[in-house]
Amino acid sequence: MSTTTQQNALKFEVHEAGIVTLWLDGGERPVVVLDRNLIQRLNATLDSIEQIEDVRGLVLRSDCERVFVAGADLVEIDALDDPGLHAYLAFGTTVFGRISSLPYPTVACINGATLGGGLEIAMHCDGLIASKTTAKGKPYPIGLPEAGLGICPGWGGSQMLAARIDPATAMKATATGTPFMVSDLPDGLVDEFVETPDELQAAAQSWIQNHEATGATPLSIDPKDSDAYTTALTTAKNETEQTEAADGVFLAIETGIREGWSAAVAIEQCELVRLRHTQTAREKLDAFLSKG
Repeated sequence: MSTTTQQNALKFEVHEAGIVTLWLDGGERPVVVLDRNLIQRLNATLDSIEQIEDVRGLVLRSDCERVFVAGADLVEIDALDDPGLHAYLAFGTTVFGRISSLPYPTVACINGATLGGGLEIAMHCDGLIASKTTAKGKPYPIGLPEAGLGICPGWGGSQMLAARIDPATAMKATATGTPFMVSDLPDGLVDEFVETPDELQAAAQSWIQNHEATGATPLSIDPKDSDAYTTALTTAKNETEQTEAADGVFLAIETGIREGWSAAVAIEQCELVRLRHTQTAREKLDAFLSKG
């Protein structure tokens, strides 16, 4: 049995076990896309959840059968001037950081395409549980495709992916913008698999009951392990075509290795703002946006 709360925010359910399930939705869109409105609604919903007593865990879900989160709204992002984009990215960082700062375990339930900002918000959770297929039985992509558009992640993706899977593999994938298929994911990205989306909720609640919160910041590159990450970075650079987007990703990674999470995210965001003005990014973004 659960109680359901619907406010001018996002739907969430409070289960008797003290586990809250929070649902991301697409609003008027056919799929869930991260935009300012969704981030604001998430922020407001976290305000409400933090007022609830005796919460023991948070499950982050999508109400869309086709995707978990398809990515950020590139139309909205492209319309912002540079100060506006910096403010937008900083706001997202603050709100997503609230998830990783919660004092109880958090888990993202992945049921379909999880790309860009969608993977970044998922990786702010302590655990990731994924269905092997969508509700229609199809495999789906998970990854950070930004560099394929000539830009780079902006909410810590370059730091979090490298901490969850083989670092060199993560760095190359981020620098080239190459997603993985759920049927062929690197070890570590997902903590647990289930066969179908119908099994996600039970698996998430069980996972929460057997884990604790991991800390105020998400799992990410740790300067304490700088030697291993530096070796991986050298490998990734040697095996990746040099592009402006790849250089931006590698700069963020180098910053994370030296200075940690906050400094690296700041560099990511500066690089994203800079890269979108390059000729390569403009051509790729304009082609992408013209499809809409």
